[in-house]
Amino acid sequence: MNTILFFLIAVPALEIFVIIKVGQNIGAFSTISLIFLTAIVGIYFAKIEGLNTLRSGIHSVYKNKAPIFEIISGASIAVAAVFLIIPGFVTDCIGFVLLIPFTRKFIINYFINKEPPISKKQNHIEGEIVKQEDKKEKDDF
Repeated sequence: MNTILFFLIAVPALEIFVIIKVGQNIGAFSTISLIFLTAIVGIYFAKIEGLNTLRSGIHSVYKNKAPIFEIISGASIAVAAVFLIIPGFVTDCIGFVLLIPFTRKFIINYFINKEPPISKKQNHIEGEIVKQEDKKEKDDF
């Protein structure tokens, strides 16, 4: 709960800071135009990537494979579209990173292949069951 509250306060504050700094350098009208331009371009590319992911998912279904990667990729494209709609440059950067297929694949593979930490307390003992009869038969030969 505390981290969510932190992000609800920190992200808008960071966005306002960056927008003010960019506005000081390029002007208010240019900054507002740039915010609208990144949102429009981002949504356009999100649409294209979403359709490509959908096409790839249908192709996976035809090959009798579970489209797990495509589902996760589609969800990350939806998150990227939300980040691009939110006005600001920091969220736009995160959104564009999630839209680029190479970086999206890298991020998804990082989280999928991340192994869970091994607990120190293990509840099982590894062993092998050997039947007594099998052992006698081996001794007779």
